[in-house]
Amino acid sequence: MRGRLLVALLLVALCGKAQDRADQQHLSDPNSFSMIVLGDPQGYTKYDINQPLYELTTVWCADNIENLNIKAVLVTGDLVEQNDNIVRDRRMLNQTSRQMWEWASHCMARLDNKVPYIISTGNHEYGYVRGDEGFTHFPEYFPIERNSKWLECCVAAFPNREGKVSLENSAYEFEDAHWGKLLVITSEWAPRDEVLQWAKGLADSEKYQNHTVIFMTHSFLRHRTAERTANEGYKIQPRNYGQEIWEKLIYPCKNIRLVVCGHTGEPGDFEDSVAYRNDKNSAGKSVHQMMFNVQILGGGWEGNGGDGWLRILEFLPDGKTVKVKTYSPLFGISPSTKHLAHRTGACDQFDMVIEK
Repeated sequence: MRGRLLVALLLVALCGKAQDRADQQHLSDPNSFSMIVLGDPQGYTKYDINQPLYELTTVWCADNIENLNIKAVLVTGDLVEQNDNIVRDRRMLNQTSRQMWEWASHCMARLDNKVPYIISTGNHEYGYVRGDEGFTHFPEYFPIERNSKWLECCVAAFPNREGKVSLENSAYEFEDAHWGKLLVITSEWAPRDEVLQWAKGLADSEKYQNHTVIFMTHSFLRHRTAERTANEGYKIQPRNYGQEIWEKLIYPCKNIRLVVCGHTGEPGDFEDSVAYRNDKNSAGKSVHQMMFNVQILGGGWEGNGGDGWLRILEFLPDGKTVKVKTYSPLFGISPSTKHLAHRTGACDQFDMVIEK
């Protein structure tokens, strides 16, 4: 009996040490909830040596669901580098498309039946190599039935470019005692007019007109300058980029208050992978727009895929303030590097106030 007690005490002590080593994150207010943003993981999936870093981010999310009261994980798109290609260009990847899709699916499975993750499909999920064509393998790997948490909160969907039922264009409802009801709408890469009309009709409908709406799309803001994307050099048709999405959907909708996107970025400073702006919509309310793309933060285009960076969006119980924090579980997992795990610059840590 004494021996068992000693073993139990040792396990408790080791678990406590492991938790310290993992640099567990906490909400600033215990009555808050959070959403986590994962930005463009394609750099993780395209090289097998980088792939564990992608899984680390989703395992971290799963491990913090209760601690951070995570309601959803938002993914800005580009799960893979190439949607449908069997020829490996060793200058930029060492995985086939199927290998990349299978790894992305494996990593996201860490969240299945635990928390809804909402993916805004990117250009690299379409066509053969970069998004010039409209077909995608996304519905094959991410059917709604794989995650019971989707079945609980998905309230609407719209067919994809191939006319298939898919979560590429879908909406999810959440409720909080302090924030009331929220709706997260996500869209396909360069959404068609009919997708924007569907999203607008949903946001404006009697059922959702009083919800706080978050809209997700892959291409919306350019890095650093925060200019809206326009006239990108892709052949896919029909299409809308950032400026057109603003004019046709975001500006006219009075209750879309936050836009989350990825897509753009260049090697350089951290500011070259992020963007933020705030503009008034047609009702005179602020719309916060945030771009977050990690793929070049771990050493450029052929680096490690993003150094594990993610964003914690903490929705405070005042019902209007969202605190943005930028954190890396890759650095946070070790005592020797956890001092590097928090970015605190103006572009990394800031508050957004959602006007009611």
